[in-house]
Amino acid sequence: MAHIMAMEALRFRLLPSAKRINDPVLRTEVAGLKFNTPIGLGAGMDKQATAIQGLLDLGFGFLELGTVTPLPQPGNPRPRMWRIPEAQALINRFGFNSVGREKVAARVDVFFEKRRNKNLPCDPVGVNIGSNKTSVDIPADYTHGVLTFAPYADYLAVNISSPNTPGLRDMQRRAPMLDLLKKVLDARARSGRKPPVFVKIAPDQTPEQLKDIADVILESGVDGVIVGNTTVSRPDCIPAEIAKEAGGLSGKPLTEMATQRISEVYKLTEGKVPIIGCGGIFTGEDAYAKIRAGASLIQVFTSMVYRGPYVAYYVANELAELLRRDGFANVADAVGVDVR
Repeated sequence: MAHIMAMEALRFRLLPSAKRINDPVLRTEVAGLKFNTPIGLGAGMDKQATAIQGLLDLGFGFLELGTVTPLPQPGNPRPRMWRIPEAQALINRFGFNSVGREKVAARVDVFFEKRRNKNLPCDPVGVNIGSNKTSVDIPADYTHGVLTFAPYADYLAVNISSPNTPGLRDMQRRAPMLDLLKKVLDARARSGRKPPVFVKIAPDQTPEQLKDIADVILESGVDGVIVGNTTVSRPDCIPAEIAKEAGGLSGKPLTEMATQRISEVYKLTEGKVPIIGCGGIFTGEDAYAKIRAGASLIQVFTSMVYRGPYVAYYVANELAELLRRDGFANVADAVGVDVR
């Protein structure tokens, strides 16, 4: 209920806008897209594309909608989310609740038309695409998503890492992943437009699995990788009665794991592929650690629940201070410095 009320407030732009950040140290360019700040909002907050401008008003440098499935589906039965305030964490098993690509595409089309007509700030807006729970042809779900959203989106995110859709994470194995990404990139070529494509992977990987994923990312020619998603692990800070719930864990307990995975992917891809880093980012220090580990952009999510709606504005300003403190002229100069 709290999420529904918040999204309605954002839909009607009832919250005051954050002051637009205009700091050259934060400006960056990734995959041909220009970002006023590297701090974005990850998929999962605005699944149905109802509050795009309202969210951008809060100070995000970019926004990722979805996950969007081809056909409408209700997601998993309730209850399907648990807050864990003492750990600043969430467990969710929403299961890609979506109104379907047709309704979302219509809303995205309206937003981009307004942006063009009113000359609004062009903060990138991406669309995260997924597969229906009952799908018998998972790659077809993704190619249909690409063909639907390539004409609108600033970038596309291929989500094969949710733990809440049975069998989806199997798509991260070498052969299925390579086949899927080749089909996705072929669909993009057929769409008549070429937005960057990022693939979103899970943090729960063995070194061997992560090596396979990195090899596929390099071989496929995908434009970037999002590292990562929620984790199915349960650290000791999660109360036992909640830890037994199935679903993905996000928030503070993921901070160090996510940073380590970013570092590993950066090493395995030799810094050749841009990384969007997410997982447990609450402060400028958290974002800075992930940038130094190899992330070119940052996505927050759970910290918006615990630190408030203006978390992107706070994190961006804290990050700018840290970059200047250490003598970096811009974000790009700091990417991967702890790994190179």
